[in-house]
Amino acid sequence: MERLLLVEDDVAISDMVRTYLTKEGFKVDPVFTGKEAIQRFENDSYDLVLLDLMLPEMSGMDFLQVIRQNSFVPVIIMSAKDGEADKAVGLGFGADDYITKPFSMIELLARVKAVIRRSTQYKATTHQEVPVLITIHDLQMDVDNFIVKKSGHEISLTSKEWKILKLFFENPKKVMTKEQIYHSVWDDHYYGDDHVINVHMSRLREKIEDDPAKPLYIKTVWGIGYKLGEFK
Repeated sequence: MERLLLVEDDVAISDMVRTYLTKEGFKVDPVFTGKEAIQRFENDSYDLVLLDLMLPEMSGMDFLQVIRQNSFVPVIIMSAKDGEADKAVGLGFGADDYITKPFSMIELLARVKAVIRRSTQYKATTHQEVPVLITIHDLQMDVDNFIVKKSGHEISLTSKEWKILKLFFENPKKVMTKEQIYHSVWDDHYYGDDHVINVHMSRLREKIEDDPAKPLYIKTVWGIGYKLGEFK
């Protein structure tokens, strides 16, 4: 089941879109402000974003620019602005499609399916043709084969250690809270007990750091969480 983030401040439109797409087999998470959309996007994984441009707290265009820093998730803009300039601006900032209000649910459904299909085909082609290797300084992750090497030597990681390291490698400039780490790695709600995270982080550092007491790859951001170290 594809999961969609619906960012629309008009409650009536949001309810109409959510109800229709849910009946068509999609899981739809509605949010009503730009800031709420950012928080939801950072904590959950989505196959597509339906995005209104005129939002409170943060505009749809600002939201799009923020998520495009680290994500290629497909985005369909929904807006009452139907000028060619608005379409060009929206697509230029990284939107995949543009639908003008008022729109029919049949047209919206067709566009959602088409964008997801193109995205899925692109991912499949990329996966087949190019091995996914992520390199940070002396560490390299072979994502397809679950291999981590440091300075050319393979390191043995548990599945949780692998997921933690992959999370940071895929979000190199992002500070990850313990709640975000727990949700991403354990796929469960976080209730404030950080012992499990601390233990796994300590064991991971022992394997990847030259000096675990002075970590360079995964650095602590006191009072917030962790982030990937920066290397020149």
